[in-house]
Amino acid sequence: MSFPTIDPDTLQKTLSAPPFVVVDGVVNIRDFGGHPTAEPDTRVRSSYLFRSGEPARITETGKEQLKCLGIKKVFDFRSSLEIANYKAKTPVIEGVEFVSAPVSDDEAYDPVGLAARVKRFEADETTAFVALYSRILESGGPAFEKVLLHFRDHPDESCLIHCTAGKDRTGVFAALVLQLLGVDDEIIVNDYVLTTVGLQPALPMLVARFQKEPIFRDNFEAMMKMAGARAETMRAFLDRILKDKYGGPVNYLRTHTELTDEDITQICRNLLVQE
Repeated sequence: MSFPTIDPDTLQKTLSAPPFVVVDGVVNIRDFGGHPTAEPDTRVRSSYLFRSGEPARITETGKEQLKCLGIKKVFDFRSSLEIANYKAKTPVIEGVEFVSAPVSDDEAYDPVGLAARVKRFEADETTAFVALYSRILESGGPAFEKVLLHFRDHPDESCLIHCTAGKDRTGVFAALVLQLLGVDDEIIVNDYVLTTVGLQPALPMLVARFQKEPIFRDNFEAMMKMAGARAETMRAFLDRILKDKYGGPVNYLRTHTELTDEDITQICRNLLVQE
């Protein structure tokens, strides 16, 4: 059994350069700020918004690197059952607060739920991802609101958001925020696709973990599809779901969170900088 790999030299160069940052023991960690927006001479703030895979394996060196990034709060989009099943406990880091913000309920990770997801990915990968990301938006309002309130109230405290791989729940939230701030869709797509690189060092671990689930043992192809981050997936999500189904990020926040228009305006003000 094998999985797609990237040339080691290319991989190392990419992971050592922005937007990726180095935190030992944490995969797929990067700054998702710094992008230009539709407003002239305006960018998303850098060194404030970070995203990653789970930090359960962070080393002592990694803890110091995380603190050097100025990260004061970490938001965890995983469910309690998921954390327990994968034995991926939240680390303790002095000066860093960890906030539980589960996006999905535990049923999404029971054997029946996993089996249903695998069957959908076998049939049509893009359609399966679009359906999954729609469900993430539908259930994720309260979790996303926790992070957005941090943006509103603590503009001087950098934060990290993560799920297990830093791809689906984290990717949906990042896309929501970037589109809210007026970042071009193709830039959002490219940010999402970077996960293909960011997850490379973790692929053996993720494969070993997934194979503990009976449904994955004889279906490597579906498993790898679920681990993918294709441009077509994010384009379809932005067009079919975020825009067409929910009416754009502002309307989504109005209907799925308790945030007011004034809150949304303040959040955008806090996350944007003039060049």
